Amino acid sequence: MEREIEQGASNYVSGDETGLVIAYIALGANIGDREYSLHAALTELDRHHDIKVVACSDIYETDPVGYEDQPVFLNMTTCLATALDAEALLQVMLDIEKQLGRVRNIRNGPRVIDLDLLWMEGCSVNTPDLTLPHPRMGERLFVMVPLADIVPESDTQLHAFVHQALGTLDGKEGIRKWKRSSWPSESAPSASSGD
Repeated sequence: MEREIEQGASNYVSGDETGLVIAYIALGANIGDREYSLHAALTELDRHHDIKVVACSDIYETDPVGYEDQPVFLNMTTCLATALDAEALLQVMLDIEKQLGRVRNIRNGPRVIDLDLLWMEGCSVNTPDLTLPHPRMGERLFVMVPLADIVPESDTQLHAFVHQALGTLDGKEGIRKWKRSSWPSESAPSASSGD
C-alpha cells in the first residue's frame, strides 16, 4: 500500500509540473451527510487548478474529543500536490468549508466539514492564523490513524513521527474503520492492503 501511495505522489510531483510540494490535510464531518461532505471537500480541492489530490486514507468513525456532547465524526486524511504556499492553501480550505456550509459557533463543536492543514513539505509556519506542522496533530488519534494510511516510508521524518505517536496514544477504541474511501485515486489504499 505505501509503495503505491509513494509512487502516486512521486509520479505527480516529478512530472511536467514544477514547483509542486506535498501537503497533508485532515478532513472531518459529524452533521448532515458526513460522507458526502468529505467527498465534496475532496472534489473541490482537486478542482482547484493549483491542487491535485494524490492519495486518500480510509474513512474512520471517531468519537468526539474535547466537546463530547455531539454526534460521532467521520475522519480521513488526504495527500495533496500543490503549487500554493501554506497561507494560500489554508485560504482555499477555509473557502471550501464556507461553501459547504461550515458555521463556527461552538469551539470544537458539530460541523458539516472541517479541514485542517497538518504538514507541508519544507514548510514551517508560526503566525496567528497558521502553525505548521500542526502543533496538536500528534495528540489526535483521529488524525494519526488515517495519516498512517497514506504517509510513505520514503518520507522518513513524517512517517517516523506518525508511527511513534500511534505507539504512545491511548483511546484507540474511540476510532473504528468505517469504510474504504471511494475517492478515485490510483494511490488510495488497495483492497489487498488488508482490513
